[in-house]
Amino acid sequence: MKTKIASFLSIVALSLLTFATSSFANEEEGFYEKDHVRGFISVGADYRGMRSEYQRYVNTVALYNGSHQISYTVENAEDPTKLDTLTDFFKGSAPNNYKKFDDWYLGLHINVGAQYKQFLTWIDFNFMPTQVSERPASSYKTNGPSNPIESTTFPLYDVEWFTYGADWMFGWKLFGENAPINLIPAVGFGFSLMNMHFSSNYDFVEVGNDENVQTLRDRFYSTFASTVNAELELRIELGRLALGGYLGYRFVRYNDMNHEEFTINYGASKTHHTDNVGDTYFLGIRATWYFLSRWEKKQQDKL
Repeated sequence: MKTKIASFLSIVALSLLTFATSSFANEEEGFYEKDHVRGFISVGADYRGMRSEYQRYVNTVALYNGSHQISYTVENAEDPTKLDTLTDFFKGSAPNNYKKFDDWYLGLHINVGAQYKQFLTWIDFNFMPTQVSERPASSYKTNGPSNPIESTTFPLYDVEWFTYGADWMFGWKLFGENAPINLIPAVGFGFSLMNMHFSSNYDFVEVGNDENVQTLRDRFYSTFASTVNAELELRIELGRLALGGYLGYRFVRYNDMNHEEFTINYGASKTHHTDNVGDTYFLGIRATWYFLSRWEKKQQDKL
């Protein structure tokens, strides 16, 4: 529910800002001089520290040691010459040998935006390298309860996870438009997608519908979250090139993992005692290149 409310508020805020921007752009009404707007692009990288709840969520969900639905035969209680086929869930122990994920990762960013006087707005496209926990073996056996023991072999995969998303940011140059050294606080809204590849073809039962059993496949599964991002950058202006260092906090609350036909409710599950938290605090560096505004181009043409 929190994620849905945050998503709605983000959409409303972004819609209002878009309307306001288009209204202010009417040069005849004199809200601002469009010729003085200049675009910019930047690239950056940062250290992303994960909250303890976030690391626990990733390791609990991605490294989940699930069970497989297996059919086996037993003697008929009334007639020993006949066999009954039963189905139940069983699991082995091999997936327990996977290495847990660290509580930090590298964040990579590409920003595309515009500046008017001291005001800046940009889209921060962010992503991370895929984190991998290598499989301990190519397969493992899951044993059933019958005598003699019946076993079934299942494949093992590398466990992987990564995120990507975008934030619409709004910032203000505190020390003026052309100050050689500037401090820029910024805040924004956006979204994030977390993607996971599980260790084996586990079977899941839909909550409240025991007849709906779905099997994980050899693919990535995703969950969505709206985001609120805040940062503070110290920027050194070197003409059209700027170098900066920044720090901040990104608030994220993920939905439950989407599993084909239904969601796996990890938060309410008896097995997974964790909140769907994805908050990070970060510290990074950024290089920015400014494009010339129309007014600056006109000034160069006059020279």
